[in-house]
Amino acid sequence: MNDLIKQERNEGVLTLTFDRPDKLNALNNRMYTQLADLLLAADEDDQTGVIIVTGGASCFTSGNDLADFLQHPPTDLDSPAFRLMRVVTHLQKPLIAAVCGAAIGIGTTLLLHCDQVLVTRNAKLRMPFVNLGLCPEFGASLLLPRLLGHARAARLLLWGDSLDGAAAVACGLANELFDDGQQCLAAAQHMARRLLALPQESLRQTRQLLKQTSMPELQATIRQENLLFIKRLKSPEAQTALNAILNRSTDKKSLTGQPS
Repeated sequence: MNDLIKQERNEGVLTLTFDRPDKLNALNNRMYTQLADLLLAADEDDQTGVIIVTGGASCFTSGNDLADFLQHPPTDLDSPAFRLMRVVTHLQKPLIAAVCGAAIGIGTTLLLHCDQVLVTRNAKLRMPFVNLGLCPEFGASLLLPRLLGHARAARLLLWGDSLDGAAAVACGLANELFDDGQQCLAAAQHMARRLLALPQESLRQTRQLLKQTSMPELQATIRQENLLFIKRLKSPEAQTALNAILNRSTDKKSLTGQPS
């Protein structure tokens, strides 16, 4: 069985690339588990100094694989997606995201935990949790209002509005904007090498200081969100919305002759 996340190591930089192009890099439980394991291993590896996460030059991730999500929903706080959240929030080494194209759902909330976020102009950041009858996750209900203010956070979380790359940089969800995917990926590697050139222990301790004040509140918020997420997923609202999307996808494949 092939891995759905590619690994590339280059002089202390570990690049993790979602590699499921036929599903627009939609994340399933297997990918959540693999990503968490790779991040844990990198954090303990003395030869790894910086981690880059990307979906390649075309698409970051379309979010949860809805079919897998409905067949194998999270049932407790140790479910694969929730375990990944714990791993990311406890990560000791710098994490850079190179976002080209769509970053939906957890594809956007993950960015709130990265030290630097680079995006392309055609990036599409969207968190359609309410639209799907669900609730925010990964601490978004805490971190987004702090970053953007209540009104802007509400537009993204209540309405599910999307942001392109330029808008993401303008509001502070991303740091740098690039015209295309190759430029974005190359810039992420350059930024990682700049971090590697710095005193590493000082770098990690400073990163820890940046995060430690908000960590207890963040962990409590993520736990609360996840417990509610499990309940919301069982609700008639969520079941109706998610199944409607799956049915539309199946209908489209039938019309084009694609296998479902």
